[in-house]
Amino acid sequence: MLKNVIRIFSKINDFQQMYEQVKRWTLPIQHAADILEPEMDKNSDSVRFHLHHWLKWVEQTYTEEHDKPMVENLIRYTKGFWEGLFTCYDHPYIPRTNNDHERFFRQTKTRHRRMTGRRSWNEYILRSGEMVVFVDDALQQENILKRLQSVDYQTFRAERQRWASRLAEGAKRRRFRSNPEKYLRETENKYCMLIGQS
Repeated sequence: MLKNVIRIFSKINDFQQMYEQVKRWTLPIQHAADILEPEMDKNSDSVRFHLHHWLKWVEQTYTEEHDKPMVENLIRYTKGFWEGLFTCYDHPYIPRTNNDHERFFRQTKTRHRRMTGRRSWNEYILRSGEMVVFVDDALQQENILKRLQSVDYQTFRAERQRWASRLAEGAKRRRFRSNPEKYLRETENKYCMLIGQS
């Protein structure tokens, strides 16, 4: 055990130069994080201005050969996301990142995988509808029964018809994938019956 610890620590010096390099690169990253951090007195124009000057500073400061990959990555990623970086400063209800959004969908996909054993949830969305992601949240709401009871019968029938149509489309796709020739033959026979041909 002690030998392994000594062996591991003996390797630390081999990474000293790499560590110093990475440590040096953390400074511009921290500056960027500070610029992008939402605050009451920030708006899209001020953040855009500071970020533009930060990019210039990075290009002028990190000029050594081994800095090149870091500088190129910062410029490429910043320019790639540039147009969408600043909306949240003028519209606080728009989140700065989509991390919560991604987490929400990941949780929903995980639940689907546990229920069905399938990784892909494309069929699940097609069959159950795009609002299925809100079902778990709705079931936990205290007033869900009252809300459901307030739906009139005609609205319920219309929604049920829409649901049936959605399921029918999925059934058609599955039948076609299972046996295309049989599906096309049956479809052709139905069409011939409609126009009065045998």
